[in-house]
Amino acid sequence: MTEKETLAQQAYNAIKQKILSQQYQPEAVLTERGLATEFGISRTPLRSAISRIEKEGVVYRLDNGALLVRRVSVEQLLEIVQVRRILEGAAAARAAEKGMTKALEASRKVMLDCLSEDNNMAFDDFWHHDDAFHNAVIDAAGLPVLRGLVGEFRVTARRCTITRVHDQFSAQAQDHLGVIDAIAEGNPDKARAAMEHHFDNVRIRFLDWLAQV
Repeated sequence: MTEKETLAQQAYNAIKQKILSQQYQPEAVLTERGLATEFGISRTPLRSAISRIEKEGVVYRLDNGALLVRRVSVEQLLEIVQVRRILEGAAAARAAEKGMTKALEASRKVMLDCLSEDNNMAFDDFWHHDDAFHNAVIDAAGLPVLRGLVGEFRVTARRCTITRVHDQFSAQAQDHLGVIDAIAEGNPDKARAAMEHHFDNVRIRFLDWLAQV
């Protein structure tokens, strides 16, 4: 890897992380000059990084050359939830047919910790564990293509403001445990239903939040 490729990758990672963490807010306007100054790099590797992010649909090039951070709409978010409900419900059923894994056992321990009253896990920490849970189910089902697809969905969903409004995660953890227990029982129908129930609850939480704003 050349030095320019290294700088481009570093710039890509840094910009993408600031968008995901909403340090760059939805509909924020960014300029190449400002980004080059912020990260201390030349325009060439910066433009390579920006080109990747543009292709992912995360930013949009305005007529004046500036960059607009795309907002993820509520409609997009709910569509992602519905699609994932179908796909990951099927994955949970298949995982139940194949059996438990070490990754699922590890996720069970984490989710049990989330149920404790003194647990004050931060959003980004729970997001990491939530990611690990869903990946563990998909991996247990033996569906690597789905893993990549769900990863893309999660990156998009994370950019939607309402995914960050919850700071208590016991309900999500309880849903996850229901899926893991069904997989451990080797019950495909129950595992599918538990995963679908989880996404139904996610949808309800989002809609409840929208009703309050």
